[in-house]
Amino acid sequence: MKKKLIIQIALGVIILVIMFFVLKACQSKNGEIKFETTLVSKGNINNTVTATGTIQAVKTVAVGTQVSGVIKKLYVDFNSVVKKGQILAKIDETPLKATLDQSLAAVVSAKADLLFKKTTFDRYKALFEKKLIAKADYDQAVMNFDQSKANLSNAQSTYDKSKINLEYATIYSPIDGVVLNRAVDEGQTVASSFNTPTLFSIANDLTQMRVEANVDEADIGQVKLGQRVEFNVDAYQDVKFTGTVTQIRLQPVVTSNVVTYTVIIEAPNPDKKLMPGMTANANIFVQEANDLIVVDSKALRFKPDSKLIADYMKKFPQIDKDKINQEVSGTVKKSKRDNVKQSTLWMKNGNDFKPVKVITGLSDGTKTEITSGILVGNEVIMSMELASSDTTQTATVKSPFAPSRPGQGSRKK
Repeated sequence: MKKKLIIQIALGVIILVIMFFVLKACQSKNGEIKFETTLVSKGNINNTVTATGTIQAVKTVAVGTQVSGVIKKLYVDFNSVVKKGQILAKIDETPLKATLDQSLAAVVSAKADLLFKKTTFDRYKALFEKKLIAKADYDQAVMNFDQSKANLSNAQSTYDKSKINLEYATIYSPIDGVVLNRAVDEGQTVASSFNTPTLFSIANDLTQMRVEANVDEADIGQVKLGQRVEFNVDAYQDVKFTGTVTQIRLQPVVTSNVVTYTVIIEAPNPDKKLMPGMTANANIFVQEANDLIVVDSKALRFKPDSKLIADYMKKFPQIDKDKINQEVSGTVKKSKRDNVKQSTLWMKNGNDFKPVKVITGLSDGTKTEITSGILVGNEVIMSMELASSDTTQTATVKSPFAPSRPGQGSRKK
């Protein structure tokens, strides 16, 4: 019986000890502040303008024909590498040669007629000087001679044109490059007209490409010549290609009342992965700065709740209450003296934390440059929460003056 009583007493003592430590733990948690912090560090800030565009060869030449006829022979095909002066195709020369022979015969006839008219003119001139013929006969001889000279000149021009047309029957490459497109086949008839038909499209160098990017009118003011560009294409989504802005065209492009401007981006293509016609998704680096003192932008938006501060100060009365209360309602502002942005960071040091005035610089939305007021390695607060036995209060980037939802906040018992 005694043994049983001793066991019961021992169990009771153990239960009391456990309850004591549980209650003590709960009391220690009551009023505890949980911080989300970040360190001030060195980093880079880049701001970009996004754009989409089409990849093109730097120079593409459309090769056409200046004479009509039937394609007799093709010497190149798609993707053929060609040199300047290389034969691309030949048009049937038979009708052109016939025209050339006909024009040559006309030249010979005109020369014979001119010789005859010159002889007549010389004879009539001698007779007229001796007053053996009337002036009207002499004038007729002069006119016939002049007309023969004009006929010979016209026949010679026709012959020269026929000769040139025969040369045009052989089509040469005007540049070194690659055949991107062949628009004709052997046996096909091509007709020369006011608009010269295109037979081949030749790109001069596919190791250097360009992107014709469309930039929104709201962003075009930030784009400058020489800015760095990174872009990718759907065919190589994991590959980043680089380029440089070389031209900003003034002519707007209006599509469905949306105004964009064409920006030309030169891009090296040594491995020839980029092909004409591909769609590029580009980031134009309009602002780049390296090795800056930066902080998470969330820390600049953080503002502690006034009630949360009051609860925390009850636990740590050594904190400078007046200074903190003055900063709780602080906002980002511009100094009238030097026209720079000022903001407040909340720096944490152990259980203590305090507001620190800083000057901000560049920002990419995620990180913000701090130009003065704080050092690399300082710990700053991004959010804080007050843990209690039955509820939790959280101070985040939300304004303390915003209305609270029903049921939020600490409940007092």
